[in-house]
Amino acid sequence: MKKTIIILAAFFLSGILNGQTLTDYLIKARAFNKSGKPEEAFRLLSEAAQIYNDSRLYCEKAEAEFLKGDFSASIADFNKANSIEQYSGEFGLARVYAKKGEAATAVYHLEISMKSSFKKSEKEIMLDPAFGKIENTPEWRQFWQKPWYPEIDTRISEIEYYTSSGKLRDAQEILSDIRKNYQGNIKVDYASALVSISAGRYTEALKPLADLLNREPDNEKYLSLLARAQSATSNTAGASETYTKLLNVGIPDAGLYLKRAECFRKTGETEKAMADIKKYLSLFPDDKDALSLAGRIEAATGDNLEALRYFTENIRKNPNDPQCYIDRANSYMVSKSWEWAANDFSMSLDLDPGNPDVWLNKGIALISSGKKDDACHDFRQSYKLGNKKAADYISKYCIR
Repeated sequence: MKKTIIILAAFFLSGILNGQTLTDYLIKARAFNKSGKPEEAFRLLSEAAQIYNDSRLYCEKAEAEFLKGDFSASIADFNKANSIEQYSGEFGLARVYAKKGEAATAVYHLEISMKSSFKKSEKEIMLDPAFGKIENTPEWRQFWQKPWYPEIDTRISEIEYYTSSGKLRDAQEILSDIRKNYQGNIKVDYASALVSISAGRYTEALKPLADLLNREPDNEKYLSLLARAQSATSNTAGASETYTKLLNVGIPDAGLYLKRAECFRKTGETEKAMADIKKYLSLFPDDKDALSLAGRIEAATGDNLEALRYFTENIRKNPNDPQCYIDRANSYMVSKSWEWAANDFSMSLDLDPGNPDVWLNKGIALISSGKKDDACHDFRQSYKLGNKKAADYISKYCIR
């Protein structure tokens, strides 16, 4: 008994010394599961289970086992989650039994989940491939014949779908309808904020979001919308605080590090930005946007050599992406390596010849390296494609 206590204490101390919070473990494990590395997620969560007794941990561990095809272990861990927090593992159990083709048992657990605070949206359920094996069964059809969602929830789901697919007019029509029929319902404020943000009216979304968050300060949907609105209204400091709150309330989404890093970059907090981007890259080392942002953060600190290292790595991993060459070319421009910059701009134009800004910048690199005739060709091409700034360069360098 004494030996067991010592071992558990060692595990707990290890977690503290490594600075691993429960959210840290969950973020890493979810990243492993999403990246097709459930064995890594399982190993990590088995370690975390020696330190933390939390339903979310066991649900994520069960997901890793599900992805590995170990359905018995997955069922055991979803049941363990239920024992810690009632109903927390029911949706997971429904998915496992559906994957096994046991429709009646799957629907039994799904119905329990639908009557709890862990109820999923219709979209989440319908798009989940785990239910593919049972979607043509009588049990599945009978499940959907029941009125699981109030009409306003169904209408808001439609708004979410239309805004995510760019069908703003359809979303606005539904919003107008629910405003008439559900006056005073807090869900209308959420729909209103969502439509305003999708329409680019970010300031308009701030008041309903403030009202929503006064009632539910830790709501993930509301906080995520607020961060989007803050970023779009140049309140990047506010957005970084909102992303921090999302992490602090335990949202296991590594993408929050990426978004917060961009906010920190814009507020000049480059050390914080770099810390976040390194966390993200430790999970997704090949992510194009993250490598680009890492390079831009290093450039902002004045470390152009390190910036070039990130940009070069991004080109190596994404040789057919024109933006990767633009990023490195811009870095070469800062160091006045004109020929290198011109070469990268040229590579970008090979992939996307219709970019007027790149034609202009390539011209600037060429004129700076003494290649006037080639530069004038690029300035004219930029102007032809609609970049009016090119006219000043044509007037200065190309009219004799």
